[in-house]
Amino acid sequence: KIAIFGATGSLGRHVVEQALERGYEVTVLTRDAGRATWTNPRLHVVEGDVSDPAAVERTVAGQDAVLVTLGNGRKGVVRAEGTRQVIAAMERNGVKRLICQSTLGAGDSRGSLDFLWKYIMFGLLLRPALADHEQQEKYVRASTLDWTIVRPSAFTDGPRTGDYRHGFGPEERNLTLKISRADIAEFLLDQITDRNYLHRTPGISN
Repeated sequence: KIAIFGATGSLGRHVVEQALERGYEVTVLTRDAGRATWTNPRLHVVEGDVSDPAAVERTVAGQDAVLVTLGNGRKGVVRAEGTRQVIAAMERNGVKRLICQSTLGAGDSRGSLDFLWKYIMFGLLLRPALADHEQQEKYVRASTLDWTIVRPSAFTDGPRTGDYRHGFGPEERNLTLKISRADIAEFLLDQITDRNYLHRTPGISN
């Protein structure tokens, strides 16, 4: 039984679909239940906002793992504060396994970026989004949970390939800095049962 936050976003939709493919019982929180268009008896929809502790509590209670794929475009607020609410609900309910999607470029992974991403995208255009992810990661690291923070490079709409690199160090240079949402979803879901990256922050990219 897993809960997914950010389920109706461009990445979250892939996570939900692949989780259902794998046979998981899935609970999602969404502000608009009409956007949760899947029809599957194993899918449970909670309508509410991730900033509302009661709605988050209803989503988290009784789960075996929680995946966070919250997005807020270029803006920064929802990821960190939403994740803080999720962590608090997990700690209250004794749910331990958290897989949180951040971004390549956060923390010590900045070294993996090229000039464009370091100085133009995250330096100027996406600075609030990067700051939001940085704060999100601080909340996760400070928790008592069994966490993994996944740092994908730029999302694409390509197919699921299963062929991508993960766990590379900040000195890695020959990356495309792109990866399909479908591949990110696969990797996120793999972490539910794979403990290799427990309390670690793997980057993921082609």
